[in-house]
Amino acid sequence: MDREFRNRREKRFHFWWQWLYYSSLLFALTGLILALYGNNPLFAPYHTMLANIFFHQDGFPEGTQALYGFILGPMGATIAGIYLLLAFIARYPFRRKEKWARNAIIVSFSIWFVTDAVVAIFYGVLIHSLVIHLLVSVPQKALPIIFTWKEFEE
Repeated sequence: MDREFRNRREKRFHFWWQWLYYSSLLFALTGLILALYGNNPLFAPYHTMLANIFFHQDGFPEGTQALYGFILGPMGATIAGIYLLLAFIARYPFRRKEKWARNAIIVSFSIWFVTDAVVAIFYGVLIHSLVIHLLVSVPQKALPIIFTWKEFEE
């Protein structure tokens, strides 16, 4: 019975580190797409939402399009770099159940989460917090941490 329990725990842990790893690679790829081709149909609903909030129209005004296109470059590159780093952490030290890896994910993404949410709320972009934080960040990072927490205590 004890052996069967350990096997189930290992399978569950295996699922969650892989979830963290592969979803991080997917987000890194998304960051690259955002950086290199941010004005594409995949991101159009987000761009329209921002234009409506800040400019009260469906698109960015002519004079702001180049700036917005530029901002997508460094933002997408940052997303790609951060998530590639998270993928490496998930693949190696997190997979080996090194406590520092779990803690690094918690601390770094908590700082991002709070800062990003405060800025979004300040500028009235509440839907950003809802979508990015609750529908993307929680399933991608928080669930693996929650469901593997005990694995790092042994």
